[in-house]
Amino acid sequence: MMTIQGHTLREWAQATRPWSFPASTMPVMVAMVWLASQGLMASWPLGLLALVNIVLVHAAGNVWSDYFDYRSGVDAADTYGVRILTDGVFTPRQVLTLSVVLQVLAVGMGLLMVWLTGLPLLWLGLAGIALSLAYPPLKYAALGDVVIMACYSLLPMLGITFICSGAIVPRVLWLAVPVGSITVAILHGNNLRDIETDSRANIRTVALLTGRSLGSALYVAELLMPYVWLLATVLLGHVSPWTLLAFATLPIALRNCRTAVACNTGGAVAIARLDEATAQLQLAFSLSLTAGLVAATFLA
Repeated sequence: MMTIQGHTLREWAQATRPWSFPASTMPVMVAMVWLASQGLMASWPLGLLALVNIVLVHAAGNVWSDYFDYRSGVDAADTYGVRILTDGVFTPRQVLTLSVVLQVLAVGMGLLMVWLTGLPLLWLGLAGIALSLAYPPLKYAALGDVVIMACYSLLPMLGITFICSGAIVPRVLWLAVPVGSITVAILHGNNLRDIETDSRANIRTVALLTGRSLGSALYVAELLMPYVWLLATVLLGHVSPWTLLAFATLPIALRNCRTAVACNTGGAVAIARLDEATAQLQLAFSLSLTAGLVAATFLA
């Protein structure tokens, strides 16, 4: 099997945390299908190219964050989550190199898309890259949730409307809010689990500021708000009633909520994989929302 610097391609891929990619790909997919349901989709190929690009951006950001967390002492031998550096699987230099390579590929593809579409995409892309690079220190200042909402919901969904239709369509933000709320919950679930180790590293996160009890309640709100928001937007006539198909995922959300609340008595162990479970909810919610948009297109 082919290896690069002593690691297989599968190991390099695993280092990017592929389980988290629904957080970035699903908002883009939802926005593309929404454009089609509105009769605004002009280029599916450009949309698929954007989908590949957002994966590269996300992968680069994941690896960069892991490198920064390790160098800053946030990740140690007793922390949960990704352990490629704390267990010595990869060296810091290898992880940094991987992040740079992925970032260069993402920027190159982004510039190609700017050339194919227009300058407005450049400003959205630059904002996304700047926030991605600044994410670790911003996360340490309790601003990570804001960055995640911007980078993995608002900016990409606005950007994909320009890429696929030739114009920025702000109406897509009606769907960006519920999808983005679950994305933010992925990070919050991670930080809720890591309260003790983050405190030891002298950083601040929203979960650390709220504590486990209030933090778990905030997680519950982040998971239930999308369903309330979606129902309200349907009643107001902003989106099709078919989007309520996303309610099929409510049992999954409730299960995750029960898991989050369990941390009040069970500690970090009780929510060791809450971030991954939330990413799975993101995938299920977005796919069912997408199915609703498709149904609205062909059955309305």
